[in-house]
Amino acid sequence: MERRLRILSCCSEANPMGTMVKVAFATSDMKHVDQHFGAAEAFAIYSLDEQDANLVEVVQFGQLDMDGNEDKLSAKIEALDGCIAVYCQAIGASAVNQLRPKGIQPVKVTPCTPVSQAIAALQTEMRDGPSVWLARAIEKRNPDRASRFEAMEAEGWSE
Repeated sequence: MERRLRILSCCSEANPMGTMVKVAFATSDMKHVDQHFGAAEAFAIYSLDEQDANLVEVVQFGQLDMDGNEDKLSAKIEALDGCIAVYCQAIGASAVNQLRPKGIQPVKVTPCTPVSQAIAALQTEMRDGPSVWLARAIEKRNPDRASRFEAMEAEGWSE
């Protein structure tokens, strides 16, 4: 890793509904998902929920070749700590096998997909009903969220 920029005061990591998550995008220009995971020059990491998205971190690696050298993967995977997903234009099986146990879902998109478009699609999915992997990731990041209905019932809420 060459450089890491963290934005400390842009937003809160917690929200009342407990659906704030971090997602990374493999990018060379901070605007498009245009990188292969293993050779990604940088990750733009966003914190987002159903309504808001904020850039919270940029991790730069410099130019790397797609040479099959898996030693470079550990630094990239470590940089994604706390993320639920990484969007990239391609990813190898070895990287997928290392990301999944850490709870990071690799998401392949068409080359040059705008980061804003990927964020909007993810937010729509969060609002309309998340897919299995997304629901699991939200639950894992916010284990108290599942018990909110029991708490509401105990307070006397009903349909």
